[in-house]
Amino acid sequence: METCVAETCTGIHNIVYIHSIMLSGNKAAADYLAPLNANQRLAASCGVEPDSPSAAGPILIIAGAGTGKTNTLAYRVAHLLACGVHPDRILLLTFSRRAAREMTRRAVRIAATVVPGNHRLSWSGTFHSIANRLLRQYARRIGLHADFTVMDRSDSADLMDMIRQDLRLARGRRRFPKKNCCSDIYSRTVNTRGELEDVLEKSFPWCAEWSAELRSLFRGYVAAKQSANVLDYDDLLLCWRLLMNDAALAGSISERFDHILVDEYQDTNRLQAEILLRIRPDGSGLTVVGDDAQSIYSFRAASVENILAFPAQFDPPATVVSLEENYRSVQPVLDTANALMASGSRQYDKKLRAVRSGGARPRYATVADDEAQADYVMSAVIEARERGQLLRQQAVLFRSAHHSDRLELELMRANIPYVKYGGLKFLEAAHVKDLLALLRWAENPRDRMAMFRVVQLISGCGPRTAARAHEFLGAAHWQVDALSQFRAPAGARDEWFALAALMFQLAAKADSWPESMDLAASWYRPQIEVLYDSAQARAGDIDQLQQIAGQFASRERFLTELTLDPPAAAGDLAGSPLLDDDYLVLSTVHSAKGQEWDSVFVLNVADGNFPSEFATGDAELIEEERRLLYVAMTRAKKDLHLLAPLRYYVPQQARHGDGHVYGARSRFMDDAVLACCERLSWPVAGEQSEQATSGDKVLDVGSKLTEMW
Repeated sequence: METCVAETCTGIHNIVYIHSIMLSGNKAAADYLAPLNANQRLAASCGVEPDSPSAAGPILIIAGAGTGKTNTLAYRVAHLLACGVHPDRILLLTFSRRAAREMTRRAVRIAATVVPGNHRLSWSGTFHSIANRLLRQYARRIGLHADFTVMDRSDSADLMDMIRQDLRLARGRRRFPKKNCCSDIYSRTVNTRGELEDVLEKSFPWCAEWSAELRSLFRGYVAAKQSANVLDYDDLLLCWRLLMNDAALAGSISERFDHILVDEYQDTNRLQAEILLRIRPDGSGLTVVGDDAQSIYSFRAASVENILAFPAQFDPPATVVSLEENYRSVQPVLDTANALMASGSRQYDKKLRAVRSGGARPRYATVADDEAQADYVMSAVIEARERGQLLRQQAVLFRSAHHSDRLELELMRANIPYVKYGGLKFLEAAHVKDLLALLRWAENPRDRMAMFRVVQLISGCGPRTAARAHEFLGAAHWQVDALSQFRAPAGARDEWFALAALMFQLAAKADSWPESMDLAASWYRPQIEVLYDSAQARAGDIDQLQQIAGQFASRERFLTELTLDPPAAAGDLAGSPLLDDDYLVLSTVHSAKGQEWDSVFVLNVADGNFPSEFATGDAELIEEERRLLYVAMTRAKKDLHLLAPLRYYVPQQARHGDGHVYGARSRFMDDAVLACCERLSWPVAGEQSEQATSGDKVLDVGSKLTEMW
């Protein structure tokens, strides 16, 4: 490897950036890395040679938007395999199961062209799924039962609410936070590794007076989880972190892997960063990939500081490789995004360069109000469609979900189908949660939340019966065959015996999967008709769950993976897009991350929305809002439209009220950014005015008004 060029990172540390590499080695290596550009090749092969596959130090790959991050990381995994690293010695951490599958598929395909054979990566997955796997292996060493079940977010909130009621925290005259708020406070405190009082002061100031009560609630919540042998989403990471406190256990886990690769590192929270440092204190074999300019999830406790401070955590500092060649957008779009980020503070200095040629400047359109904004989008979308651009190649992005309300109304009036990303997930539907609760209870008889939900499916059985049954089963040492001896209410005894028989069968067939799913579904289907409307549609969801079940090796894997990485449902789709072969995409910017479209419309680019009014006064949040707009801009491949209404109507006024406020130009749209845009007003002056035709008689209105007085 030849000597590398050095640059300085603006505003952070003196960090070495490497921009060129002389690849050495055999012809096969050169061939399989040939599709990559120079910096991608460096990122894929840096520090790893065929004769020393485990010699790499810590590496940070700063991958700008559209620069082929996923492909580069897949090639690095393939390069490790080609250099002789055993697949079981590679840990690949991603933020979704789909990303892990896709990256693994690509890496294995590439590696097979160099070194034929089975390169199955057994340790690839999300942080939470890997945590689940390790905790089950080390359960006895840290005081857990290996058959623990994992609660999803809504179940966690429900358990929090039960403890909240038991402690009578909602009985006073002053409002105590509700279950979802309590759950959010708990989660943020765990993931930021902060003190409860600090979290309350910064993120939940109206709850600060309840600090002592919240501590009591959280102690009760933790005790209830331990009693029920359940973990929540946050416990997986927290327990993994606590496991790493023991030097022997930390060493055991560290020795499993020669290389650890992390995708989307800018989205990690403090807990995840601490886990990585515990596994690799010296950074050897650690490669993280991300883009500080796309760190937009602080509301989930993600910390941009993790990626900004990464190189300086090691001695010598980590190698930083920057990817700047963009394969997605045209240069005018990138010029606008570059200008936006140039005014930011404390970031990695990079300028995206387009591989694609041509392209028009983005449009910055000022519109009168929300109605005019919807008219602009409708007009531009239909015009693009007439030019041959499919609706689904166009997207409308917005800061908050309600920002598209007016546009959705106009789309329905014009009979234009659309998809809106957001809303309920598949596993949040009541009937789906019922069946999953049944399986969770069979997997873990101590699971109080699951048991309470299942017992109350039987007519005549309420919370009191569920509580008695839970106590009874505990006295029977959680042996489910004892359920047939429980005295259920008189009107519910037949159904209770049927449930007891089912639970006995599910326990007996614990290793028989997915047959036990079929048993559970057969028992539950008649319940749907009694409990819910639209029984036929809901039964279809149960059929879908049964099909999904066949993809997993065991009941535990099925329950855990669906909890940690749930699929989206057709219920996420607004309207009925399947009745048409094309539809417009509507999405929040957060949901759009990782996506791309030919044309992108960004609504409400004005102060109060970009940046959000809730971010004002906090410099860190303002910078995150800048990054959010950057993400929105860089979703566009060809055409970018930034829309800025001049008036915003005040809510909660008479139907035809005209109360409004004037919007201020977004502070992010400074002179440098505007210079990259084509500026216009909508509608064009005079476009909709009625012009007097020549020869029309001119009335002397002024004289008439004077004559009145």
